[in-house]
Amino acid sequence: MIVRTSLITRILLLFVGWCFAPWALAATPTPMLPTPPAPALPAIVSYVLMDYDTGQIIAAKSENLRRAPASLTKLMTAYLTYQAIQDGTLTAQENIQISDTAWRTGGSSMFVQPNAPANADQLLHGLLIDSGNDAAVALAEAVAGSQSGFVTLMNDMALRLNLHNTHYSNVDGLPDSNLYTTALDVAKLSHALIQQFPQVIQITKEKSYTYNGITQRSWNPVLFRDPTVDGLKTGLTDASGYCIDATAMRQGRRLIAVVLGGPNWAGSTNAVEALLDYGYRFFIDHPVYTAGEKVREITRSDLSPMHIPVGVEQAVNLTVPKGHFSELQRVVEITPNLQAPLKKGAVIGRLVFLLDGKQLKSVPVVAQTSVEKAGWIAQIFHRISNAL
Repeated sequence: MIVRTSLITRILLLFVGWCFAPWALAATPTPMLPTPPAPALPAIVSYVLMDYDTGQIIAAKSENLRRAPASLTKLMTAYLTYQAIQDGTLTAQENIQISDTAWRTGGSSMFVQPNAPANADQLLHGLLIDSGNDAAVALAEAVAGSQSGFVTLMNDMALRLNLHNTHYSNVDGLPDSNLYTTALDVAKLSHALIQQFPQVIQITKEKSYTYNGITQRSWNPVLFRDPTVDGLKTGLTDASGYCIDATAMRQGRRLIAVVLGGPNWAGSTNAVEALLDYGYRFFIDHPVYTAGEKVREITRSDLSPMHIPVGVEQAVNLTVPKGHFSELQRVVEITPNLQAPLKKGAVIGRLVFLLDGKQLKSVPVVAQTSVEKAGWIAQIFHRISNAL
């Protein structure tokens, strides 16, 4: 009897030991820590951190505050120049006669000369690396015939790109009370510039440029501190403060960081690095849907077919705090009072992604089949089918 009790005790001890073994304890999931708040950056007037692939804003401060853009204006000058090259109205190697107006433009310069034509590619280098105001004027005159004509194109394109808080009054960013933008609009313009004309990175990543025997160092201080940064532009006037629009590529993922109104170059550089480190450390991109994938089905007895598949046209990727993808909520909002007929591919609502009650992103959803209005007999059968 004593031996039997000892055996049972040993079995119980072994069982208890197994339950509290490291592998048993590891089976209990560890709750994820909340994502730290974005850097406060009190010395920066406004900022935006954007994920390039998803277009989502990871962090922002006073992102819609209108500010003097200084030479960040030249982002739009570059955009329209690339557009002209793409459209065939200008070629990259085409020599452009330098006007006296361009030559005499004040401020930062690439030192063009009226008697020494430069091609569009050279002027783009001088525009983006040297921040040449003379290059901006020369390109504007080549693309639109005049600076005023080019400014009209700049504002038209700002509307097309949904830069709702941006207005241009010149092509180079020299101080003007009617020249303004926001951190959010700079990020959106930068996204469009890289997406449509990725060759711009081949210029903005260069740390210096030599033209006509004169070598100038890039104005972008982040290039000299962070090897993952390969663009884009800086700006400085008394009204703007120290502005940096930077983009980096780390492990195949691109971010865009815009800081406006910094106290000095060191302060703005530190702010850019803090934002980039925050975005890469705490956020990740997740594929959610492939192009054409069905997301749900809606039922309407007055339509034919009664069950309508709803899906996304384009692939959907989301930028989500690391470890929190499983907490994502998805809500399909169908357009009220939807009327037939509907063509296949017609937008009939939107898919909203929420995390902790905050909207991360919304994308349009489309009907994945053609839809007609059901006849009265079909509607009766549909209602009976729904009731069963």
